[in-house]
Amino acid sequence: MSEDINKVQSLYSGPDGNSPFRGLGGLLRENIKNLTPYSSARDEYQGEASVFLDANENAFGSPLDQQFNRYPDPLQYQLKKRITEIKGVPPRNIFIGNGSDEAIDILFRSFCNPGVDNVIIVPPTYGMYQVSANINDVEARKVLLTDDYQLNLEGIAEAIDKNTKLIFICSPNNPTGNSINRADVETLLANFNGLVIVDEAYINFSRQKTFIQELTEYANLVVLQTLSKAWGLAGLRVGMAFASEEIIEVMNKVKPPYNVNEASQQLALEALANVDQINAWIRETLLQRDRLVLELKNFDFVLDIYPSDANFILVKTTDANSIYNFLVGKGIIIRNRSKVELCEGCLRITVGTPDENITLLETLQNFK
Repeated sequence: MSEDINKVQSLYSGPDGNSPFRGLGGLLRENIKNLTPYSSARDEYQGEASVFLDANENAFGSPLDQQFNRYPDPLQYQLKKRITEIKGVPPRNIFIGNGSDEAIDILFRSFCNPGVDNVIIVPPTYGMYQVSANINDVEARKVLLTDDYQLNLEGIAEAIDKNTKLIFICSPNNPTGNSINRADVETLLANFNGLVIVDEAYINFSRQKTFIQELTEYANLVVLQTLSKAWGLAGLRVGMAFASEEIIEVMNKVKPPYNVNEASQQLALEALANVDQINAWIRETLLQRDRLVLELKNFDFVLDIYPSDANFILVKTTDANSIYNFLVGKGIIIRNRSKVELCEGCLRITVGTPDENITLLETLQNFK
């Protein structure tokens, strides 16, 4: 691994041996540099007010128990303030999006010129990086993970050229479940003249520390997190990006003015007051994950279960398609990943409640 690191450093370090990253000037699309963002009604006044006649809203209210006739805070200040208390990151370094997927798309639209630039993804990994690349007409260069699902640093170094703008790394990785070696990620951050996006959707279940604490050290780092997984708010679609103030300003300029609705903001704030409940659920999830692994190892059709730092496990089987179809027939839905590169024969199983896990295991006992 040290040889790989040396090759990356020799290829992409600056002439003085330091990081080649010199800010966003050479990364941003020219039209984004010159973009004047939409100025919403809620952007154009400061302070308190009691009469709002500026945004053409329905002044009589909403036909609901709660009132949603007013546009939401476009920069989600109260929500960011609460996230700051939990994460220790200032609001100016936080972007709130309609799920992490919006943050991914905005990074493409801000930094990648369609038909010209490229990004690097490291399959098997989260599929939206490829989808967003396709939507934005940006080449996604694939550098497969190693056999133990770690970064191929030499392969990444060889794939980078002058038009490579972004590198996406999911850690803990989906669908494999493992955390990516921290030193390898830091090597890329220190030696790549572009943005390194570390997607930490499953970080709450991991033994690895978040990369948020490295934001002050690496100006080209973007960390993605979400309230969809451990926080149990998948239906609200609230994602977060943590980055330098300069990157966050760009993302806020490109996003739609009211990208996170008022109901999601209010309910997310309520949820973020229940840290103890979430921590208890995380502990129970990890306990159930370990039990599920032990029980699944007893089945003859299970060949391997890969180490997981997430709320799911990747299971290599003798016949993934037959097992998947059998479970679907019993009303149990898992994810068939057998056609994914390096995941041949594999099923991804989310850790459920104790009762759900028992149902799964008892059902599998009848699989022939």
